[in-house]
Amino acid sequence: MVRESIKFTPQNKKEFIIELREKVTNYFESNQISENGNLSLYIKTAFMILLYFSPYFLMLTGIINSFAGVLLCWILMGVGKAGIGMAVMHDANHKSYSSVQWINNLMGNTLYLLGGSPVTWRHQHNTMHHGFTNIEGYDEDIDPGALLRFSPHKPLLKIHRYQHIYAWILYGLMTLTWVINKDFKQMIRYKRDEVSLSNRLSTMQLWVLLIVSKLLYFVAFLMIPVIILPFTWYWIIIFFLIMHYTSGFILTVIFQTAHVVPTSNYPIPDENNTLENNWAVHQLFTTSDFAPRSRVFSWFIGGLNYQVEHHLFPNISHIHYRKLSKLVEDMAKKHKLPYYVQPGFLRALWEHGRMLKKLGRVYAI
Repeated sequence: MVRESIKFTPQNKKEFIIELREKVTNYFESNQISENGNLSLYIKTAFMILLYFSPYFLMLTGIINSFAGVLLCWILMGVGKAGIGMAVMHDANHKSYSSVQWINNLMGNTLYLLGGSPVTWRHQHNTMHHGFTNIEGYDEDIDPGALLRFSPHKPLLKIHRYQHIYAWILYGLMTLTWVINKDFKQMIRYKRDEVSLSNRLSTMQLWVLLIVSKLLYFVAFLMIPVIILPFTWYWIIIFFLIMHYTSGFILTVIFQTAHVVPTSNYPIPDENNTLENNWAVHQLFTTSDFAPRSRVFSWFIGGLNYQVEHHLFPNISHIHYRKLSKLVEDMAKKHKLPYYVQPGFLRALWEHGRMLKKLGRVYAI
């Protein structure tokens, strides 16, 4: 079944994005820099990969063999896993990591090292989330399952009254469920919806690639540690779960604080399946920045604190978003459009918690 297409209203304040794109193009041309990544991104890539794999090899080689040391290694691997996802894989699968396509493909495929599938991720994230941000039935990021209500258009259950308390516990399970079943469910659903996930590979080839990559992931991060590390098998499983819980929590709180907050809109198409705003204006109403002055924090999370800039310019590397944010803010102000930003990450978390509580107690916003 092909999903019914949603249409935006292109004429509504179209000058905003036209003028903004001119300003952004002029910024890159006048400074004679590429929109893609540069040496700083390559250094960050090396750091994140080392953060993920160095603890793994230090454990397997016996250099670190104490219980506390091994536990710390798995936690660091979880941080590295999140770091690769946010700062490397994310840019690459948006084709902004490099101007060379095979490098984007290579870095995008680092998602296999994290236990995920690039082909399903690109459709969910690039097509559905970026294309239809916060739109019920299209943006899967606001549909995490029955236990959590991220949209005012979802059914309200009694348990949602407490989601602002228990959601933080569930957030750590994100990458684990992703590795175990999410990719498989998406493959089945996208096939049913007649989604084309690849121009080169057939559906059967995609299934083989998915299954083989999952098996290799579990061999590398479960079977080999069980065989080599001097701990009972169930401790390895616990360590593995801790790694995923660490990465899952980091990734979830970073992404949800940009879209599930009190300033976010959840537009509904009219009877003609048309939204009242054009695509760019829609991004301003559904997205929020946070912690714009925290350079170290922004460096680690791949510039995802500049979500407004990322949603307007997903094909530009995140290393440029801090500079572009002033252009976006000024242009939004000129056209009397919102530009939402929280001063710090803790404030953004607080606002997300407020929104969870609000969504847990009312049917509509």
